[in-house]
Amino acid sequence: MKAPPLFHCVGFAVGLGNVWRFPYLCQIYGGGAFLIPYVTALIFEGIPLFHLELAIGQRLRKGSIGVWNTISPYLGGVGIGSLMVSFIVSLYYNTILAWVMWYFINSFQEPLPWSACPLNGNRTGYIEECHESTAVNYFWYRRALNIASDITDSGNLQWWLVLCLAICWAIVYLCTIRGIESTGKAIYVTAIFPYLVLTIFLIRGLTLPGATEGLVYFFTPNMNILKNPRVWLDAATQIFFSLSLAFGGLIAFSSYNSPKNDCEKDAVTIAIVNSMTSLYASIPVFSILGFKATTRYWDCLDRNIIGIINEFDLPDQSIMRDNYTIWFGLLNTTHPKKIASLKLRSCDLQEFLDASGTGLAFIVFTEAIILMPGSQGWAVLFFVMLFSLGLSSMFGNIEGILTPLLELHVVSKSVPKEVLSGVICLVSFVTALCFTLRSGSYWLEVFDSYAGSLPLLIIAFFEVTGVVYVYGIKRFSDDVKWMTGRQPNFYWQVSWRIISPLLILLAELKINYLSSSTLKSFCAKCTFHSS
Repeated sequence: MKAPPLFHCVGFAVGLGNVWRFPYLCQIYGGGAFLIPYVTALIFEGIPLFHLELAIGQRLRKGSIGVWNTISPYLGGVGIGSLMVSFIVSLYYNTILAWVMWYFINSFQEPLPWSACPLNGNRTGYIEECHESTAVNYFWYRRALNIASDITDSGNLQWWLVLCLAICWAIVYLCTIRGIESTGKAIYVTAIFPYLVLTIFLIRGLTLPGATEGLVYFFTPNMNILKNPRVWLDAATQIFFSLSLAFGGLIAFSSYNSPKNDCEKDAVTIAIVNSMTSLYASIPVFSILGFKATTRYWDCLDRNIIGIINEFDLPDQSIMRDNYTIWFGLLNTTHPKKIASLKLRSCDLQEFLDASGTGLAFIVFTEAIILMPGSQGWAVLFFVMLFSLGLSSMFGNIEGILTPLLELHVVSKSVPKEVLSGVICLVSFVTALCFTLRSGSYWLEVFDSYAGSLPLLIIAFFEVTGVVYVYGIKRFSDDVKWMTGRQPNFYWQVSWRIISPLLILLAELKINYLSSSTLKSFCAKCTFHSS
């Protein structure tokens, strides 16, 4: 059964970034205040460019290279650029899925292997590295990545990551064996299943203790943060990457649409679904993060309470969590030296509500899951959801490679799509083996930071200027009217002509400035910190 191209576009646009990158940006940029630049970027950058790619692909009935060669032979490099970016991004994107696969396989163990530190060789205590950090950190850095001390220490291939990477590429191949024609049934599962799991986590997350604190932390805006220009830049790039603009996959998918399909309605619908998915995913994420932070906060208080009770020989349960602050203030006033000698921890709930990009899935979320009843089942559900999100996006990445290769005529037409898809997946797998080295996570960060940011912005800038000023905005508007029955209104016209190119250009200049000022010190940060 062949799924509508709309399903493929939704699956391509909605990905891993909706589950942890968007909540992470909200967390570091003032909670609800981040929604202001986010919505602004969505309206004036995301939706207009999304509509442009869907419309031009549907009208010209070609992939990324065919579209730009048709508009002008001088713009053919835009399609090749999309091809290269899709290839590079697919390399490390599927490596992340290999990490998810490794966690998924280990989720069937009872107890979960990241729930406790392993014993040392003499079985007289815990492994020192784990004991000085946490079991979750140890599993991520040592058991999953076996990370090197820095990027210059490549080490050997990690066989378990190689195996998981091979499985992931085999799954991608089976689902894209004949291009978009073979993803029909798979896209229904990968596009819909994550919403089912998110709903289950939403219901469960809202019932956990501390969920309210997490949601308050999420929705409480810090308006002062909007003075930081970096907030507006990250909001614009989040919209850009979240909608998968300039990869070429959207153009390829839309070329399968009916010529009279309402691409304007599709663009608005998919963009809104994508953004609402980010908001919808943030609620269970922050609920569970609130539960995790509250649990650690209570544990911190309990340790301090036990220390005080033992030191002052107080009756059990004389100090409780709700009156700890009063007791601490009283004893610190009357016996300051004794209190100081106990070296009590500073218990601050805000400190425990901290999170970080990749760690949100592989460190923070796994730490929260082990504290939940039936943690094994929740872990399986969570990593299946992540894999489904990533797999549907991989369909678009592969389509962004396969279709341009066919249009370039680099292979004979007699070569079946099955063979070409297999060669693409095999070459990608071999190339991505560098990410399974002990230094692989460092290289993945390098690729993610530099290979998939500025190139995409440059491609998008030439896309919008190519359509508006080379293809012609009047001709393009007439094409949209022929397809949808409606002439593009003032919003579309001013966005395509002025606002979108200007926003992209400003983002390019900002990223280029940040890249040039931080590239020299980037590898200095590529050192292992497990604590």
